[in-house]
Amino acid sequence: MKATVKWVDGVMFVGESGSGHAVVMDGPPDHGGRNMGVRPMEMLLLGVGGCSSFDVVQILKKGKNDIVDCIAELTAERVDAVPAVFSKIHLHFIVKGRNLKESAVERAVKLSAEKYCSAAIMLGEAGVEITHDFEVIEV
Repeated sequence: MKATVKWVDGVMFVGESGSGHAVVMDGPPDHGGRNMGVRPMEMLLLGVGGCSSFDVVQILKKGKNDIVDCIAELTAERVDAVPAVFSKIHLHFIVKGRNLKESAVERAVKLSAEKYCSAAIMLGEAGVEITHDFEVIEV
């Protein structure tokens, strides 16, 4: 896997993934930015959410569950020191579908957390407390 990050100006950077997709990262004005993109630590948090959401959706689809939506709401805490690393991340999944069994969603979330989500597992091994919960909404 490869990526490039190019400085634009101030504290704005454009990251490009090896697959050719680009994203703008920028800081707040009090740090020299123009608030034109996500912060790098927000990108990391979004990566955890995307990785785990991918797993949950794929596991549920493979189980022939009639899933119509999956939203991961993430909250994170950072230490009050430099570097301001994450100390806690919580993922709350809202899974919508028809006749979804709570046990199936619980299993998908657990498998992502314990076996499949590389991003969350890597951060957890580095000492970040990562927790999960979910709710199922019938549509």
